[in-house]
Amino acid sequence: MSYPHYGPPPQSHPNGTAILVLGILSLVVCSLLGPFAWVMGNRALSEIDESGYYYENRGSIQAGRICGIISSVLMMLTFGFIIFGLGMAFLTGGFESSG
Repeated sequence: MSYPHYGPPPQSHPNGTAILVLGILSLVVCSLLGPFAWVMGNRALSEIDESGYYYENRGSIQAGRICGIISSVLMMLTFGFIIFGLGMAFLTGGFESSG
């Protein structure tokens, strides 16, 4: 049994698949893609909210954006630990040659 559909037919945001793929790749392959997925996801969600139409791929855009956020946070934590480790090595004399 089908239900009547009121209003315009659902649309797909043109960048929905790209955002999801970037988000997944940022977690699996290269975390440098995370900020791109995050920014593109924010932009797409604001376009969807401003349009007032129903988009059928809003969930995949949100998933790609969240993957991008997680990847970006993990990348920042990794860089923070690297900087902390290098700083501690310099402070304790870990790079001095004994000769």
